[in-house]
Amino acid sequence: FAGLNEEQTAFAARALDFLSQMEDMYFGRIDKMNGGNEYETRVMSTEYSDHNAKAARGPVIQKGGRAYNITKKPTRDFQRQTSWSRVYSVDMHAKTPLVGMIHNAFVIQFYPDGSSSIGGFLDVLPGATPEEDLLYMKEAMDAVYEKYGVDPKPHRELSCKGDDEAAAATDRRYRRKVACLGGSFYVQPMLTVTEENFNLVTEAYETLLDSYLTLAEKRADDPFTDEDIAAQDAMRLNWFEDRMYSDPFTTEVVPYEIWSLHSLPPEVKF
Repeated sequence: FAGLNEEQTAFAARALDFLSQMEDMYFGRIDKMNGGNEYETRVMSTEYSDHNAKAARGPVIQKGGRAYNITKKPTRDFQRQTSWSRVYSVDMHAKTPLVGMIHNAFVIQFYPDGSSSIGGFLDVLPGATPEEDLLYMKEAMDAVYEKYGVDPKPHRELSCKGDDEAAAATDRRYRRKVACLGGSFYVQPMLTVTEENFNLVTEAYETLLDSYLTLAEKRADDPFTDEDIAAQDAMRLNWFEDRMYSDPFTTEVVPYEIWSLHSLPPEVKF
């Protein structure tokens, strides 16, 4: 925690505890659904970032990926030099097309001038997810927004359309098609690290992840149709295209060797 003041150090420690809890919940529940997992981990360190990617594979959750990154130096204009940072994201691909896929990202950063930011991207690509399940996740997130007195509209709008500035350097034609039920906490200006904002973002992150995992457990053995598989195939292709051509981090910042392991679907059909 070098370079952080006492308050920032406390928040950084809480962030590490939170990420440890999410790690245990995520891989623990995937392991239970799969009856055991095959794991692959890939670590890469550069002068700009330290990357740790992990993927669990099995018969029910075909691929559950996780990224854990520490940014050391900015590489693009939309990044800033940090004193301390953590980025944690999960991308889960189930065998059943009835749960789509989740992309849950969390970021916390402290800067040399004493300022800070906390945010993330929380949403699902629906695939063939039943409407009742989409509503279940949306209502769970609604409760979090209401608890903290936050209007979900700008967060959901940004989740749907993306950031105009970041998109200027990428191809919007291939952007992910999300359900717009979670929200993007990259709304500008970014939230600063306060007690209220820390609790909001961490609770929102855990709520959507828990809700999605609950549905994955519930729908694992439900029957599905060829149309459902076609919806899953289209969703996975869209996610692949988003990773390759649209997302500013996968196209410009994070090495392919890292994000391909934790993020790409187990199979893409062209």
